[in-house]
Amino acid sequence: MTGPDSTTRGGRARLVGVDVARALALLGMMATHILLPVTDGSLAWPQALAGGRSSALFALLAGVSMALVTGGSSPHGGMGRLGDSVALTSRALLIGLLGLFLGQLETPVAVILTYYAVLFVLGLPFLGLGPRPLLALAALWCAVVPVLSHAARAWLGPGGPTVPTAESVASLAPFLLDLTLTGYYPALPWLTYLLAGMALGRMDLARPATAAWVAGVGATVAAGAWALSRALTSQPGAQDALVASSDSATSWDQLSESLALGLHGVTPTGSWWWLAVAAPHSGTPLDLAHTAGCAAAVLGVCLLLARWRPRLWAVAFGAGAMTLTLYTAHVVLLTPDLWPGQSAANYARHASLALATGAAVAWLGRRGPLESLVRRASGMTARAVTGSSAGPSPRPPAMRSPHDHERDPHR
Repeated sequence: MTGPDSTTRGGRARLVGVDVARALALLGMMATHILLPVTDGSLAWPQALAGGRSSALFALLAGVSMALVTGGSSPHGGMGRLGDSVALTSRALLIGLLGLFLGQLETPVAVILTYYAVLFVLGLPFLGLGPRPLLALAALWCAVVPVLSHAARAWLGPGGPTVPTAESVASLAPFLLDLTLTGYYPALPWLTYLLAGMALGRMDLARPATAAWVAGVGATVAAGAWALSRALTSQPGAQDALVASSDSATSWDQLSESLALGLHGVTPTGSWWWLAVAAPHSGTPLDLAHTAGCAAAVLGVCLLLARWRPRLWAVAFGAGAMTLTLYTAHVVLLTPDLWPGQSAANYARHASLALATGAAVAWLGRRGPLESLVRRASGMTARAVTGSSAGPSPRPPAMRSPHDHERDPHR
């Protein structure tokens, strides 16, 4: 047990809050995979709440974790940063390979792990930056990169997203294009989430005032982006242009219902008005801003709540400390011979298993098996390259780094 030292207590509460947020994202992702639309074709409320937001929360938390394990508010330099980069690259490679394996399974899941692996590598050049430049860069990235993506995809021509598999690597150029620009979770625009998360991880998240600021600013950004999108897309000219350039809708009512269900990572490119929508998984500036704001708000609230009885929160939401293992198990269980099916009963089964397993592992003070494997392999690689113990170092269970479980899934 840790003593009453305020720094230790604050650090512990901070890390538990990150795990709580990640557990909520895992449950939201499961909802998007398993729950079917209700009888009128609309989404059940867990899907509507989680759609596009749970995966954004995972990506933002990945950035928080990358910042924490590379020095927090005092970024590592020199050989320390080299060791961090080698360890993170090694982790990304292992997670990407796991994603390729899961992508080959017969499930309804658009597996996200390989996209996340690319995202981690893209974040390495920014490890030395502080919170202010990272926030500024995240805002700039959010505003500019989706516009460049829209122009590039219009020039490249039509192409749909695929679930990356081992066979995908044989066609290297389309494979990389899917991972970075045209896929379900295109890493280039999604770097917005990682940069924003890294900025938050460079702050003192143990302070209640900081957590409250994160929650408040996140909620404001989310609400503002959503309101601006609604205002822009309510214009008759915008609606006409969107319907005319859509793949199948013949009226605005039909298109708006389709947008509420979400897209597949990117928008059509027939009109620049598509950049004004904020539909789940549309990858537009307003979608990225809204979902990043939601993610920050959830993180801030979780950080504040976890300051009260952090051990209780750590056990109850222990699933958030082993999401790589639990996400993998979730995808495998959805295969036809195990626990397939899209129903509320099956969602309850998957979610209950995840929460119970996470609680048991947290109670015992252990790590998830895949988290342990990835951590050890990346640490060994970093030591082999740098000749030292550079890279993320082990910590006691109460202070473990959330970076060990930051990769995960779908909406």
